[in-house]
Amino acid sequence: MFLPTEAVDRFRECLDAAVRADEIEPTAMCLSTVRASGGVSSRMVLLKDWDEGGFVFYTNLESNKGRQLNERPEAALVFHWKSTEQQVRVEGGVEPVSDEEADAYFASRARGSQLGAWASEQSRPMSGRAELLKRVASVEARYLARSVPRPLHWSGFRVVPTMIEFWYGRASRLHDRYRFTLEDGTWGKQRLFP
Repeated sequence: MFLPTEAVDRFRECLDAAVRADEIEPTAMCLSTVRASGGVSSRMVLLKDWDEGGFVFYTNLESNKGRQLNERPEAALVFHWKSTEQQVRVEGGVEPVSDEEADAYFASRARGSQLGAWASEQSRPMSGRAELLKRVASVEARYLARSVPRPLHWSGFRVVPTMIEFWYGRASRLHDRYRFTLEDGTWGKQRLFP
């Protein structure tokens, strides 16, 4: 179910304001997933695409977050832009992006990032930085003078919202908050106390 137009417009305005304010990393978002044991795990990732259908990021599918999302496809996101005093929270289900989407985004990445996707066993222990650099050199030699294909263990996820909340900082902590919630196939909107 697509986000309502007002929510799409609000998110676009928030992100555009963060870009105009020279926020260091305006697409940074905190991604929270659920462990098999039931605990919550959070980390920062970068938003790589978004539209009325959801918010997309990419990762190593064998990383902690990749495994957690495959086991329990639900997540929460938080965008916080200090420079504009705005925050957006998103909750919803998670679905994999298509191979075509993943291939297209992977091809657009810098070559060093492509090599790193092959070399890094993300979230697993390593002996030291030298081990990582040796793995990168090995991958670089394998793809010398040719394009780097997307590894099968690297792809993306789309968080499909069932809730999106907007927070706008105001004086005296009398902030403005608006929450859109999907219930029984219909989006509702509420204004919340700060």
